[in-house]
Amino acid sequence: MFATYRDMTFQEYLDYFEQILASPQDYPAYQDPEYLNYAKLNWSRMNRWLKRFEPNEEMKSMISSITEPQHWIVITEPWCGDAAHSVAQLYQIVKNNPNIDFEIQLRDAEPFLIEDYLTNGGKSIPKLIIRNDVGHDKVIWGPRPQQLHDIFVQQKEEGKPFEEIKEAMQKWYNEDKGAEIQRELLVSLQ
Repeated sequence: MFATYRDMTFQEYLDYFEQILASPQDYPAYQDPEYLNYAKLNWSRMNRWLKRFEPNEEMKSMISSITEPQHWIVITEPWCGDAAHSVAQLYQIVKNNPNIDFEIQLRDAEPFLIEDYLTNGGKSIPKLIIRNDVGHDKVIWGPRPQQLHDIFVQQKEEGKPFEEIKEAMQKWYNEDKGAEIQRELLVSLQ
């Protein structure tokens, strides 16, 4: 089993994710076939974004202009469908700036940082927290782009089946190609 659950680098998160897929019996949540299937799908989606997603020029310029140390913490889990898209994109956005420390924390493992960043009282993920070098939160983003969140809420209120909602969300992510998350981050970072 994976030794540490906190302060993971992105590579350590990928390694952890692979360990789950290789030995789901060692991870209680993934003994549930539904969670394991989510993780398998999410692994494919995340790797697709790692290969295909390229931040736009405005985003690259904004990130390269960051010269003060920042700490980007992403709270996530491998079973999360939203995370399969946005966590890979967030990593691709910041990976080339040495002033940005990119950290993954698991929602369902200590220190339970998610408790400080609830969404309407729930533990929705992924959640991005951008802190300055003295630990003050500058930006809190998540669990998904607002445009998609509005669609999600509307479909839930209409009583659509969860499978139909998930399908609509996946379609939205594929068509958006990371544009909205970049737009929201640019606004938040300015």
